[in-house]
Amino acid sequence: MQENEIVENVPETTDINFTTDENAAGTTHLNEPVSESEIDKLQAEITEQKDKFLRLMAEFENYKRRTAKERMELIQTAGKDVIVSLLDVLDDVDRAEKQLQTSDDITVQKEGIQLVFNKIRTTLYSKGVKVLESINTDFDVEKHEAITEIPAPTTKQKGKVLDEVQRGYYLNDKLIRFAKVVVGN
Repeated sequence: MQENEIVENVPETTDINFTTDENAAGTTHLNEPVSESEIDKLQAEITEQKDKFLRLMAEFENYKRRTAKERMELIQTAGKDVIVSLLDVLDDVDRAEKQLQTSDDITVQKEGIQLVFNKIRTTLYSKGVKVLESINTDFDVEKHEAITEIPAPTTKQKGKVLDEVQRGYYLNDKLIRFAKVVVGN
């Protein structure tokens, strides 16, 4: 019953006008007439802001296109430095191949081939390539790919890498190829 009493005590019509307080925030400009010159001024400001916005958007689109083009060029020429440094090694390979065809001295041939091998390793190491040392280390799924498991010769070698089928490599401390290994079981 109390709910009904509350409803009965509420007046049916209210004479409250919410926009009559001229001192309230945000109502002072509503009662003043706007002159034609102010309208023209506001329209000019709007036009200027639209122009600035359009120029900014065009500049941003140009920026996106330019950076996308630069990124594509960078991707296409990313290996250029390494390739250029390997061209010297390729020249040595060509010279070694000619030497193999003309000489019968095995020791000279082996020596020449070993020089080429060392040069290619040195070139790659100078570009940030490092070998992942795996043999006799604990097997780590983050670095190794187990090809097979074999019985470990000793209990100390269980869970360790016993043989390396293919070496793993780092490039500037980032693993670029997993080592394929044989793990002791």
